[in-house]
Amino acid sequence: MTDQAGVTSSVRRQVFYLPGYDPFPPRRYRELYRSEAAAQAALSGYRLHQRSGRGEGAYSWHVDTDIGGQSTEAVISVLVWSDIVQSSMGQGIAQTYFQLLRTAWAYIGSGALCALMQLRKGPMIAALYPIVFLILELLLAVAIGVWLGGLVALPLHLDGAAGLAARLSVAAAAAYGILWLFRRHDRHVFAWYLMHDYAFTAAQSGAYAQGLEQRMSAFGQRIAAALQTDLDEVLVVGHSSGAHLAISVLADLIRAGAVAGNGPALGFLSLGHVVPMVSFLPRAGRLRSDLAYLSERAELTWVDVTAPGDGCAFALCDPVAVSGMAGPGKRWPLVLSAAFSQTLSPERWAALRRKYFRLHFQYMCAFDRPGDYDYFQITAGPLTLASRYAGRAPSKSRIERPCNPFGVVR
Repeated sequence: MTDQAGVTSSVRRQVFYLPGYDPFPPRRYRELYRSEAAAQAALSGYRLHQRSGRGEGAYSWHVDTDIGGQSTEAVISVLVWSDIVQSSMGQGIAQTYFQLLRTAWAYIGSGALCALMQLRKGPMIAALYPIVFLILELLLAVAIGVWLGGLVALPLHLDGAAGLAARLSVAAAAAYGILWLFRRHDRHVFAWYLMHDYAFTAAQSGAYAQGLEQRMSAFGQRIAAALQTDLDEVLVVGHSSGAHLAISVLADLIRAGAVAGNGPALGFLSLGHVVPMVSFLPRAGRLRSDLAYLSERAELTWVDVTAPGDGCAFALCDPVAVSGMAGPGKRWPLVLSAAFSQTLSPERWAALRRKYFRLHFQYMCAFDRPGDYDYFQITAGPLTLASRYAGRAPSKSRIERPCNPFGVVR
């Protein structure tokens, strides 16, 4: 930026990162940023230095950059809701299988599943995967349990009711133990984790739980406070499930008049969104209304980045349009592709293309050939989101066909 004396001054930015459904502590994102930012700076030839937050809290850090002769100072803060995620994952084995039935019915019984299948196959496979996997684990556990029950009860020479009770007791204990082992080692397959993720969304049929609403209100207060400072930009980044939470937080902020015309520029970067998994449910009226409202606002710039290579996201699906909430005044989001197959080297793409969960986080990682999408220049570079993508055409491959059984095109 240039001051009144014509001297180039440092660009100052506050970034709020809203993660998806993730039980891990926020330091994970700080360390991810540290390693991947250093890699991107080395690849792209600019200077970047990360340091501690200096009083902004354990979940914030500073980034200083020098790109093209322009210096930038950014503070990046994680909006934490991992405690809510951890609480929702604290279900027993029987409760998790009950969640499976309830979640399947929420999507199948409402017609949401059929509608979602008209979009991308990847997220639907990801949604069905934990259901199928947990059922197979249950069948395997029961089969092994019955076999062990027969082996244990046979030498006891128990007949009739006593023998049956012994076999059933051993079978039940063995099956439970096997399921416990499956859950304990879920980090290798993510089936239980994904089940909790979808169950959390489906528990309220698309509505936000009260505790989550309260946390989102707190997020909004922090963002509103930053908008009252002399920063050049306040940038909100929502990843995965964090994208639709950010949509509602920002819609509330603008409705409340918290975005002043003479304040910092407000940018919203949504990454790897799964909005239809929520907006296609019957009680997601709050989110659908927020989508319609935010898509028409001039107070912010909203850029949505996904990639067909990310099987966990609704790649290139305009979250407003496919939800049936695109009105005549729609201006956002600008839908862009991170194009992993082009922005990663052939060697890295070959190594990562089957690592589906890792690819879901690639948006916050280094690219060999980043093009105009460089997460670290967006969050810590000299250009605001609006300036960086001014005049940029949306992806030609974007999907805008409304498929929501509960959406109404205005």
